[in-house]
Amino acid sequence: MKFERKHALFLLGVAVWNVLTYARFTKALIDTEEDRPTGYYVAHSILIVVNVLIAVVLGRWGWQALRARRTTES
Repeated sequence: MKFERKHALFLLGVAVWNVLTYARFTKALIDTEEDRPTGYYVAHSILIVVNVLIAVVLGRWGWQALRARRTTES
């Protein structure tokens, strides 16, 4: 399968969306004043790390596809 420009932009958009939403989620988790069990914070911290890693992978794929497309167009 060949990635087109729209696929690359979509992957980059999803990566940015993941980072922005989980940055907000992280801030809300830090700012919470509720008394929650430690497992709650551990589970949500793992979710944050996994989703940021997914964003990195998608962003890398999108960036590589965009660069490859520019190289073939030149």
